Amino acid sequence: MESLYPILKSAHSGWRYIVLILLVVALLQALAGWFGKKGYTEGNRKLNVFTLISAHIQFLFGLALYFIGKWFAVDSSVAVGRYWKMEHIAIMLLAIVLITIGNSRSKKITDGTAKHKAIAIFFGLALILIIGSIFMMVKNDPSRSFFGVS
Repeated sequence: MESLYPILKSAHSGWRYIVLILLVVALLQALAGWFGKKGYTEGNRKLNVFTLISAHIQFLFGLALYFIGKWFAVDSSVAVGRYWKMEHIAIMLLAIVLITIGNSRSKKITDGTAKHKAIAIFFGLALILIIGSIFMMVKNDPSRSFFGVS
């Protein structure tokens, strides 16, 4: 299983760009729909679902890394260990929950502008958490960089 770790790490590091791009595009589209009072299209729905799916795939990569790499067992009294053991996974889980709630709520709403608003709020909060977590990673683990695939 440990031989999978480098492959999963590369997948997790690279897949984050897909998640970030989809999340930013979905958020911008939702903001434009919300403030422009535009209807909610099938294209909007598909983009939001693809964003949701990509985020869930990223989370599965992360969970596999967490358990295969035994991050749950590291010393949490050290900043790097605490970040990877508790902070990163908790923040990312919260971001995934927000994306899921936003997508779910938008399905239950009939008004297009209100659908865009729900997506914008929940996806926006998730994006803030994800970017914040990435900055925390760079701060707590000097071997990492924001744009580097590491």
